Amino acid sequence: MTINTPLAPANPTAHTPRRTWRLSRIGGAAALLAAGTFGYGIAMFATSFADYTDPDATLAESVDFLVDHQGGLLAWYIGMFIVFGAALVPMALALRQRLVDATPILANTAAAFAGIWAALVFATGMISNIGIEAVADLADTDPDRAATVWSAIDVVTNGLGGGNELVGGIWIGLVSIAALITARLPRWLNVVGTVTAVAGFVTVVPAFEAVEMVFGLGSIVWFIGVGLVLLTHQEQPETVDLSSAAGEIENSP
Repeated sequence: MTINTPLAPANPTAHTPRRTWRLSRIGGAAALLAAGTFGYGIAMFATSFADYTDPDATLAESVDFLVDHQGGLLAWYIGMFIVFGAALVPMALALRQRLVDATPILANTAAAFAGIWAALVFATGMISNIGIEAVADLADTDPDRAATVWSAIDVVTNGLGGGNELVGGIWIGLVSIAALITARLPRWLNVVGTVTAVAGFVTVVPAFEAVEMVFGLGSIVWFIGVGLVLLTHQEQPETVDLSSAAGEIENSP
């Protein structure tokens, strides 16, 4: 007996594993790029820009350094904030894809905080870059006003995220918890993520700002680990071939 059924679409889920793998690879590459931006930022912070980042430096000294190293500072802020923010989005989407079927609430909440973090770092980078140009121009005619403007910009950018890592810590913490529950990431990587997240929470306390370096170094390790996992250990979801199922029904006695 032949059962006439409407013609089913030709295997509508056939490309799902391929698309899943593609997003995983893009997210993995983005995670490695994010690690690179963090490493670049920390390296410049501790070497070439040590005088600029010295907490004992006066506003006038900071402005003088800004004027003399305007191009380098622009590149620094673009790398740390603009490039990092762009890399954060596909990385967060790939991690959400990996976790959402097993822990939808944690995965979706984490992705939301990743979006917030990306918006904050973009805002920080753009405000800093525009501010550098404005202060450098103003320093030639009114050094005192330039110092005042840069002080205001510094407060704003630190409040957005340059001076604390709370939002980033929340995202990394939520991903690490979800990955611990589902075992979708290596256990050691989840431990690193948890420690990094706690360090991010602590940076909101002014007396513990030095912990920001722990967050930065932990993030580099976590980003590299996540990147390698996404690039090399993609889980292929099971798919259902609807055209084959339709064929079996049609040919059934």
